[in-house]
Amino acid sequence: MMTGDWLDIGALADIPLRGARTVPLPGGEEAAVFRTGENQVYALINRCPHKKGPLAQGIVHGDSVTCPLHNWVISLETGHAQGADRGCVPTLPVALVDGRVLMARSALPAMAA
Repeated sequence: MMTGDWLDIGALADIPLRGARTVPLPGGEEAAVFRTGENQVYALINRCPHKKGPLAQGIVHGDSVTCPLHNWVISLETGHAQGADRGCVPTLPVALVDGRVLMARSALPAMAA
C-alpha cells in the first residue's frame, strides 16, 4: 500500500522485538528493518561493511546491531561501525505510523512509479 511518499512495508508486530525482517529492494539489494527493545524502527542495507554479513540475522542491542559473522557493531541510526572498526552501511528512511512501518519511496527508485 502506498501512502503519499511512503510505502507500507508491514506491521510493527511482524518484526520481533530486538529483531529484524528483510525487504527486497530493486537491483537485488535487500533492506534489513530493525525493531529495538524500545520499539524504535530503523532500516539499513542488509550487509555488513566488513565481509557483507547479513545484518538482519545479527543481535540487536540498544540502537545497534552486531553482525553475526565477525561481531562488528553497527549503529542502527547512522550505519557507522562502532569502536575501532571502520565502515558504514547505507541507512534507509523509515517511519512508524499507527503500528505500521513505512519506508520512503525515494529509497526504492525502481518501485516509485
